Amino acid sequence: MWRGLWTLVARAARGPRRSCTRQGSGAPAPGSGATIFALSSGQGRCGIAVIRTSGPASGHALRSLTAPRDLPPARSACLRLLSHPRSGEPLDRALVLWFPGPQSFTGEDCVEFHVHGGPAVVSGVLQALGSVPGLRPAEAGEFTRRAFAHGKLSLTEVEGLADLIHAETEAQRRQALRQLDGELGHLCHGWAKTLTKALAHVEAYIDFGEDDNLEEGVLEQADSQVRELELALSAHLRDARRGQRLRSGAHVVVAGPPNAGKSSLVNLLSRKPVSIVSPEPGTTRDVLEIPVDLAGFPALLSDTAGLREGVGPVEQEGVRRARERLEQADLILAVLDASDLASPSSCNFLDTVVAPAGAGSPNESSRRLLLVLNKSDLLPPGGPDPSPNLPPHLLLSCLTGEGLDDLLEALRKELAEVCGDPSTGPPLLTRARHQHHLQGCLDALGHYRQTKDLALAAEALRLARGHLGRITGGGSTEEILDIIFRDFCVGK
Repeated sequence: MWRGLWTLVARAARGPRRSCTRQGSGAPAPGSGATIFALSSGQGRCGIAVIRTSGPASGHALRSLTAPRDLPPARSACLRLLSHPRSGEPLDRALVLWFPGPQSFTGEDCVEFHVHGGPAVVSGVLQALGSVPGLRPAEAGEFTRRAFAHGKLSLTEVEGLADLIHAETEAQRRQALRQLDGELGHLCHGWAKTLTKALAHVEAYIDFGEDDNLEEGVLEQADSQVRELELALSAHLRDARRGQRLRSGAHVVVAGPPNAGKSSLVNLLSRKPVSIVSPEPGTTRDVLEIPVDLAGFPALLSDTAGLREGVGPVEQEGVRRARERLEQADLILAVLDASDLASPSSCNFLDTVVAPAGAGSPNESSRRLLLVLNKSDLLPPGGPDPSPNLPPHLLLSCLTGEGLDDLLEALRKELAEVCGDPSTGPPLLTRARHQHHLQGCLDALGHYRQTKDLALAAEALRLARGHLGRITGGGSTEEILDIIFRDFCVGK
């Protein structure tokens, strides 16, 4: 329905146009850019729908649809009757807001129509806007792209806005807000300022090195600034994957011997019956993946086949895929049957998976692992710890839910290490292009240190500064911008 509606609107927007001259504030200027419009709120029936315009004809469009015809006070909501500009047919009684540029989201003249959210009302208002000369339907992300073009948002802030729109967990929301507030952009601007100062020192030495008026130690100051910046960039690049995991989700693999309760744990954490649960060993024969919110962090949860030998070819392929996923995991949830720890399959799993991963004491070279002893409800009440010699572990009953809160708290701490804590610390690098340009900047600084030619050293600093500029939007190519803005919906 909405696709057909948008086709009608686009057709109306391409209809006959009459010439339009400026008559006071809000009329389109000859030769000016197109004015765009779109439904900015969610599609479907709702209490209130928001339709917005941006461009030089926004004021003219508002006057064409409303009575009285004068523009309302800037940034003040006014109740107006909306009518079709050609037929005069009433469409809705709506709140309208007028945002004259440059004090608007896009930096252009903007209008918002807050109409009742029924499909017929939204359809009527969109078709009415399409009949106003100089207006056309917006493309995906075009409002935000205009905000970027007018300097209202940097490229990192645009990415933060996109991440905020798509955020599904608390951690993603916090990180997106920090980036939208400009923290990553301000950090890059600070680094660029340091490079600009170092470049000025080097070029001053090139131009005036033989003059007595030049301050002593100019090159030494530049070298010191470059060394400090290299340390800062290296620290951020070491944590580069954390921000990307926070944006796209950490890979959490549930593994263990057959019948340990892996599928039950996946169902418990995902809060829905994703995996088939059966007392028969080997029920899960392939990798089943589901995106989940684990303690506020995004994760891709993988249920895997029970690890054992000597089974049929189909299950053996499932075991091979399970081991492959273990190699790719950011965090392993190792599940054992608390009532069957002495079995050969449990002992083999402890020796081949838990021990090599260094459970309980992760470091830079080891995989993170949480050892979970499931089926604690089968243990005698008040009895001794069934596994005093095991690495640190958590007791859980997927049947009763006992121990789930402790597991979620442990997951929160582990995922904060894997993804980074968006509430504290420096801003994270959430995209591969951030990492690419920071690495390019660091490489250029390496060339600066190695070269003996001052002209080449200055060029290396310019190259490094260019990489930082591309993170926030300076010198970005159209292809990169197209990729970034296409993730937005129409109307944003």
